[in-house]
Amino acid sequence: MERGKMAEAESLETAAEHERILREIESTDTACIGPTLRSVYDGEEHGRFMEKLETRIRNHDREIEKMCNFHYQGFVDSITELLKVRGEAQKLKNQVTDTNRKLQHEGKELVIAMEELKQCRLQQRNISATVDKLMLCLPVLEMYSKLRDQMKTKRHYPALKTLEHLEHTYLPQVSHYRFCKVMVDNIPKLREEIKDVSMSDLKDFLESIRKHSDKIGETAMKQAQQQRNLDNIVLQQPRVPGAQDLVDFSPVYRCLHIYSVLGARETFENYYRKQRRKQARLVLQPPSNMHETLDGYRKYFNQIVGFFVVEDHILHTTQGLVNRAYIDELWEMALSKTIAALRTHSSYCSDPNLVLDLKNLIVLFADTLQVYGFPVNQLFDMLLEIRDQYSETLLKKWAGIFRNILDSDNYSPIPVTSEEIYKKVVGQFPFQDMELEKQPFPKKFPFSEFVPKVYNQIKEFIYACLKFSEDLHLSSTEVDDMIRKSTNLLLTRTLSNSLQNVIKRKNIGLTELVQIIINTTHLEKSCKYLEEFITNITNVLPETVHTTKLYGTTTFKDARHAAEEEIYTNLNQKIDQFLQLADYDWMTGDLGSKASDYLVDLIAFLRSTFAVFTHLPGKVAQTACMSACKHLATSLMQLLLEAEVRQLTLGALQQFNLDVRECEQFARSGPVPGFQEDTLQLAFIDLRQLLDLFIQWDWSTYLADYGQPNCKYLRVNPVTALTLLEKMKDTSRKNNMFAQFRKNERDKQKLIDTVAKQLRGLISSHHS
Repeated sequence: MERGKMAEAESLETAAEHERILREIESTDTACIGPTLRSVYDGEEHGRFMEKLETRIRNHDREIEKMCNFHYQGFVDSITELLKVRGEAQKLKNQVTDTNRKLQHEGKELVIAMEELKQCRLQQRNISATVDKLMLCLPVLEMYSKLRDQMKTKRHYPALKTLEHLEHTYLPQVSHYRFCKVMVDNIPKLREEIKDVSMSDLKDFLESIRKHSDKIGETAMKQAQQQRNLDNIVLQQPRVPGAQDLVDFSPVYRCLHIYSVLGARETFENYYRKQRRKQARLVLQPPSNMHETLDGYRKYFNQIVGFFVVEDHILHTTQGLVNRAYIDELWEMALSKTIAALRTHSSYCSDPNLVLDLKNLIVLFADTLQVYGFPVNQLFDMLLEIRDQYSETLLKKWAGIFRNILDSDNYSPIPVTSEEIYKKVVGQFPFQDMELEKQPFPKKFPFSEFVPKVYNQIKEFIYACLKFSEDLHLSSTEVDDMIRKSTNLLLTRTLSNSLQNVIKRKNIGLTELVQIIINTTHLEKSCKYLEEFITNITNVLPETVHTTKLYGTTTFKDARHAAEEEIYTNLNQKIDQFLQLADYDWMTGDLGSKASDYLVDLIAFLRSTFAVFTHLPGKVAQTACMSACKHLATSLMQLLLEAEVRQLTLGALQQFNLDVRECEQFARSGPVPGFQEDTLQLAFIDLRQLLDLFIQWDWSTYLADYGQPNCKYLRVNPVTALTLLEKMKDTSRKNNMFAQFRKNERDKQKLIDTVAKQLRGLISSHHS
């Protein structure tokens, strides 16, 4: 039952839905009926829907049929009337067509004329408009043509002005034209082209000034030299004529204006300064061989001066492209690099003339840049360093000069044969000797030729030192101090070493040494004249506070003392050579009658040697003579006591005594004046007392008086006596002195043993 009710409800619902769909189909456009029909087919009752649709169609057909039947007669009448109207309309159409044909035929020419008139009017209007537009465009084109011409002729600054007028005045009036848009689009490119071209001109300018810096600097330094020749103080600061002639500065001015107009002045300034800094570093890099010639230094300085002359010109002819701070920064860099380069390269220079020329060039370099307001104090400070180097090169040069003078000297007094030669020598060296002046010609100066030569070379050295001090803005006191210090180095180091080298030569003779002592004595006396010479050229009195004194006196004294010591050594060596010829027969029993030949020759040598010492200072000759006698005495004592002589006879001792007497005779003869009485003989006193003791066999006196201040054999050392006594023990039988003891040899030996024992006692007590 319930199932039946549910089926009936579903059937009613479906019927209502189908009715709605049918109404929708009747009232909806056919283009939109698809969704409606889809809803039918989506359901399961489309069969029933088709039945309802057929029923609805049949109902509509019946209604249409009823309506047609009701209006049929009116429709027939209307058709009849319409047929009548169609006939009349055909007639009217034919008439209109005919009339139109006639009208067309008659108005064809008029239409053509009107069309021609229309075209003429249109052309006239277009021409007028074109003329008006051309009148607006022609100035633009003329300005553009002018712009291209200006760029072609490299008139970039006027071109930039033209571009400004074109962009802001002319192009806005015709901005809707396509060619104007092309021009507008090209304006940034044109600006860049102007910038690029002007920058290219600037690069050419930078290259030009790089190439011409040398010439500009040369011109500036020549002018500074000329100004300095006129007066030593530059009162004006003239700009360098010739810089503008050598270099066209207009590119940098144009480029500066162009970049300023384009709003890129800062970019231009930075680029210019950067490039110039690079060029400065290149200019300040010296060539590796700059020190070899003065031209190398000159070219280096010319480039630096040229660089800063250009920058100074730019500073004064442009507003702000470079400023004083920028130039000062560059100058500080240049100053430090230049000084470093000069320190390095000048250190290689060993020629004082080149160093002097370099100093003059540096002074000119500094004076030139000082004209342009650059501080140059550091350059003058560096010149003081180079002054020390110059002094060293001078000392090396004069070392060679002195060496040549000393090597070529004959170490003989200068002979004088005429008044002219005498005056010439006196003119070269300050020497006064009234006795020598009174002597007739020919005569001799006491010194050799190296004295006036050395004296004059010292003066030449002083002149050379003075040359370097010129134009260094030094006071007279500073110049005087510099000269005196350098001269002291010349005397105490260079000349002193040269003299010492000569004195220490292996093959130097006593004659040369004696002459060196005489020469240095006269050179020492000349030092006061060198003091006066320096005072005259510096105008600084030697009494001035802090004035350096010359050490020449010390130098020549030291050289003289070295020569004296060398004389003493040389004499001793000669004595030793003669002593090597000594050939004593220590076992001889014969009594000699004369001194040994070697000793006679030795004494003859000493006499001839001391005869040469006549011009030496007295003390030197006396010291040399005393030294020779002492060395001879000591050597003879050593010869007598040497270990190789194990035995000796009284005969040998007698021969030795004759040789000592020959020495004493030489001492008494006064080979060198100035000794008091027997002073020189005292050199042989040890030998004399020893020989007297043994020859006289005076042991009782020796042993009794030993230790007393006035004893006869005060100089005989018991050790020495014992040594010699031991040598005579086994030879006593050969001595004539022991003839009285031959009968009793035992008593003789006992006596010698007793003396030896007593000597040993003396030695023992002396040591205790």
